[in-house]
Amino acid sequence: MILKMEKSVFIVILNWNGWEDTAKCVESCRELTYVNFHILVVDNGSTDGSETNLRKKFSDIDIIQTGRNLGFSGGNNVGIRRALEQDADFVWLLNNDTIVDPACLARMVQAMEAGDHVGMVGSKIYYHDSPDTLWFAGGEVDLEGGGLTRHIGKDEIDRGDYDTQKETAYLTGCSILARREMIDEIGLLEENYFLYFEDADWSLRAKQKGWKLMYQPEAILWHKEGAQTGKIHSEGFVYYFLRNRFFFIRRFAPKKMLSCHFLQIKTALFFIKEAFLRGGFGWRTLQLVVAAYMDFFIKNRMGCNHKI
Repeated sequence: MILKMEKSVFIVILNWNGWEDTAKCVESCRELTYVNFHILVVDNGSTDGSETNLRKKFSDIDIIQTGRNLGFSGGNNVGIRRALEQDADFVWLLNNDTIVDPACLARMVQAMEAGDHVGMVGSKIYYHDSPDTLWFAGGEVDLEGGGLTRHIGKDEIDRGDYDTQKETAYLTGCSILARREMIDEIGLLEENYFLYFEDADWSLRAKQKGWKLMYQPEAILWHKEGAQTGKIHSEGFVYYFLRNRFFFIRRFAPKKMLSCHFLQIKTALFFIKEAFLRGGFGWRTLQLVVAAYMDFFIKNRMGCNHKI
């Protein structure tokens, strides 16, 4: 009898000034029931001693130092390249501020293998601090409406409404299992984004090439949202989210740029109102909004903005 070997999975965990969260994530991965996996931690130019601390704690895992902050897309691409060089069948992009269920990877691989031409598989994700509340149960992208992305089930108590495995429009970069052949065809994450929208971009590029994106509800993990970037509407979030949506809509639905403008104005007003309610006047938020517009339309500046 010939035994069927498990496909090799490389888990890419990107760290930036968050080694304690990364350590807990790695420890949870060590409890995975799937056997044939290898952990790659990519340190994205941390300044908090992350690399030293992680090497002391985990002498048996690979830790790659980028030398500077390459952003979410650039840092993960370093890990993806290393995984492909080492003949990975699948690459699992996993946020460092997550805790995974032991069966999570096995269920994702199962979904990848069961379907025809499946390129990516995503997880059911809960809030870490509210473990019965959903953060992601599939994703939607509204190109007609100007590039609105939505997490299905977000902020809902899980009552079993999202327990069916199905195709989805996009997957969050918090947890994506990607097939090697798909990566070879569509390429790596787009580094022009630096932070935010690179996962939706990758998802749509995969779908354009005929690959299926699957949501696997039995692949469970918990996410400490905002642990890497600080509060959810930090300066970086405001700037990169607004700037990158323009880039995203220009790539996938350039005729909907006017709709994107209306959506952006609505989003910017929300950010300014939120800043005001926190006790400020929203001036800094307004500056970030202006910077996002200027950098995209006037300066043609993408990637990292070192002033943010």
